Amino acid sequence: MTKIIQTGKEIIAVSTEWMGKTLTLEVNRVGFRTTASVLVKYGDTIVLGAAQTGPVNPSLDYFPLSIDYEEKFYAAGKISGSRFIKREGRPSDEAILIGRLIDRPLRPLFPKGYRNELQVVASVLSMDPEFRPDAVAMVAASAALMITGAPFDGPVAGLRVGIDANGKFTTFLSRDEMDKNQLDLFVAGSKTGVMMVEAGAHEVSEDTVTEAIAWAHKNIQPAIELQNKLRAAISPTEQEYELVVPNEEIIATVEKWINSQLTEDFHQPYPERNELIHNLREAMVEKFSADYSEDEWKEIKGEYGEAFALALHKDVRKGIIEKKIRPDGRSLTEIRPLSSEVGLLPRAHGSSLFTRGLTQAMNIVTLAPLSFAQLVDTMEVTDGERCYMHHYNAPGYTVGEVRRLGSPGRREIGHGYLAERALIPVLPSEEDFPYAIRSVTEIMSQNGSTSMAATCSSCLALMDAGIPIKAPVSGVAMGLMVDGDNYYILTDLADQEDFAGDMDFKVTGTAKGITALQMDMKVHGLPIEVLKKALTQAKDGRAEILKNMLTILSEPRKELSPYAPRIEKLMINPEKIGAVIGKGGEVINKITSATGVTIDIKEDGLITFASNDPEKMQQALTWVKGLTEEPEVGKIYTGTVVGIKDFGAFINILPGIDGMLHISQITERRLDSVDEVLHMSDKVHVRLTAIDDRGKLSLTMRGIEQE
Repeated sequence: MTKIIQTGKEIIAVSTEWMGKTLTLEVNRVGFRTTASVLVKYGDTIVLGAAQTGPVNPSLDYFPLSIDYEEKFYAAGKISGSRFIKREGRPSDEAILIGRLIDRPLRPLFPKGYRNELQVVASVLSMDPEFRPDAVAMVAASAALMITGAPFDGPVAGLRVGIDANGKFTTFLSRDEMDKNQLDLFVAGSKTGVMMVEAGAHEVSEDTVTEAIAWAHKNIQPAIELQNKLRAAISPTEQEYELVVPNEEIIATVEKWINSQLTEDFHQPYPERNELIHNLREAMVEKFSADYSEDEWKEIKGEYGEAFALALHKDVRKGIIEKKIRPDGRSLTEIRPLSSEVGLLPRAHGSSLFTRGLTQAMNIVTLAPLSFAQLVDTMEVTDGERCYMHHYNAPGYTVGEVRRLGSPGRREIGHGYLAERALIPVLPSEEDFPYAIRSVTEIMSQNGSTSMAATCSSCLALMDAGIPIKAPVSGVAMGLMVDGDNYYILTDLADQEDFAGDMDFKVTGTAKGITALQMDMKVHGLPIEVLKKALTQAKDGRAEILKNMLTILSEPRKELSPYAPRIEKLMINPEKIGAVIGKGGEVINKITSATGVTIDIKEDGLITFASNDPEKMQQALTWVKGLTEEPEVGKIYTGTVVGIKDFGAFINILPGIDGMLHISQITERRLDSVDEVLHMSDKVHVRLTAIDDRGKLSLTMRGIEQE
């Protein structure tokens, strides 16, 4: 620990070795007016974690915690590539997702009923390009909370885990290394257990994922111990607060009344059960509001509402723990009724409707040329592209509420990203299927696990569109009830079980292995063996859902929709790209203007042609082939005489490529002069006989019939 006096503030720093580099937490260098601010250094990465506490906002009936992750382009030595906007504005989807990543393990560590306003901002000030800064940002946010004096039961830390060339787990890899890795797993946890897991994987086994989670949890401990060391050095003043919880007398009264009303009749499928619960709530309001004046009821009805919800949650838990019966009468491993259909939207390139109980997701797939791929411009990514995009929408009417329509929130972006990660490992390569793909899930009805419905409906729509995916993917949401040392794992989580439960766990994959994973704890960490059991049970659930999906469509359609653009591809020598584009784009503009074909050119020489007119497509393809074709020994070309010498003639056989036709190779008979047979601009048929080591071409007309 080092202490330096500067500008009247005592700078306190603590350090430890962590995964091969020094991790340093420093207080009082910056952010003097915040409740707490910590400067976290790891290699050349520096992240500021700033936490600001506030009073209780009486107009809010929830915990007003906001956690944000800020990308700063200067941290990577970049200026935004946008032509019009150079300063940071609305956070990118990437920043929103990392903000959610940090939020999810921190939020459960505050006591229920804590309503003080609280904001945490993790700002990346300097980014070491050797690794992604998200794990450092999580430490910064957690460390700042630790010294606010707020009732935060931390600390937490996280690691992003991959698999190296030797099959060993590793961490702090670059973004490019993680994108190419078999496993991209982020694990956050406390000293005692795992709090959050998120992963993308290329059909990795459950055992491998479990081992990686255990490895990560073991290796986050130095970062957790360092935060405790910092807190001990700071000795923050404990914050005074009051928990906002319903009156215990009201809770007891409502619970007693509800228990007298709840009968076996309430174990119904969710359409019927939801109606019964609605009627029960109305009856509760009618009964207890009679004990108060109108003004008194307005003041206290919120407490009765919370007491009602608590009583229902307690009843749900009691049924599962004591009777192994879920609210809708299912067993712990039973999946709600499944049904699906495909091709329901005639003009869409691919469409599906996936229904599981009351949860329903429609997915629509649209295909376009690669030029329609999304450009990615973030602090970490330069000139990146997304050729597969999954977007998720869930308006208020899907839960029976009136809500203003607006841009997607953090939940919508997160759910869309999870479903996107689930399918990316099975998509064909750009070379095999040169299309930009947009998959949009329109949630039609919500009753738990819409992100997994989005995954299943997306898979079916991709197959309906004729996209040659490598294997079909399904997903299932899992839940957990903890009762002492006993754990009850639920397959296919529904809303009421989610609200009453202790874990929300979503896993997707093929028959071979896992492709995506997201796990959030509501308790203060879980043992690895429980997570392993949940993964195993989820595998059975995924298999059952996948079996049902394949009865609807067993494999991708052989043909694309007639309304989808047809795309042909041509790989050329990258050195020939200039010949296709021409000076100032003159050549390519001429081709597209004459044919109407959309042409996209990649730096590696991949050219794609998109059109719904086969004749125009072939015209453009032939045109470009003529501009880029490489000479082939033994092939006959129709060439033009472009030069005549005493010893022979130069023949242009391809754009920019001439060959030498020796006088002895013009005819079978002996010639005294080339111009006895050939003249400038004559068209002749020649065969390429050789290309020497200097690239010079030798031609012959002998034995070839001329027109």
